[in-house]
Amino acid sequence: QLQLVESGGGVVQPGGSLRLSCAAAGFLLDHYTIGWFRQAPGKEREGVSCISSRETITNYADSVKGRFFVSRDNTKNTVYLQMGDLKPEDTAVYYCGAVYSLGAQNMCFMSTQSYGYQYIGQGTRVTVSS
Repeated sequence: QLQLVESGGGVVQPGGSLRLSCAAAGFLLDHYTIGWFRQAPGKEREGVSCISSRETITNYADSVKGRFFVSRDNTKNTVYLQMGDLKPEDTAVYYCGAVYSLGAQNMCFMSTQSYGYQYIGQGTRVTVSS
C-alpha cells in the first residue's frame, strides 16, 4: 500500500521551532516532487512549500519565506519541513503530498487544496500558542 506519513507536529510557543517529517511507505520518493500543505480550521488547504525530486528547486509561500525550510533525504525516503519563528497563524494541520516527476526534475509547485498531487498523507497537527 502506497502512503505518506507525516510526523513531528505538536504544541509550541510563538517563536519556537518544529521539524516535520514526511516518510513514504510502499514507494520510493526519488522520482517524486513533494509539497507541503496546511489547513487551518475553516480555511482552504494552502500550499506552504515544495521541493523537486533532486532538490534543485524549492519554493515557499510568502507567509513562510525565511522561516520555513524544506529538504529531503532520498536515502531515508523522507522529506522534512523545518519551521522556525512560529506564529499563531501557523496553527494548522500540515500535510505532505507527492507527485510523480520523472523527466521533470525541476517540477515544484504549490496548489490550493493540493490539486495535482497524487498522494497525500493524513496530516500532523501544529499548534502555536502561548
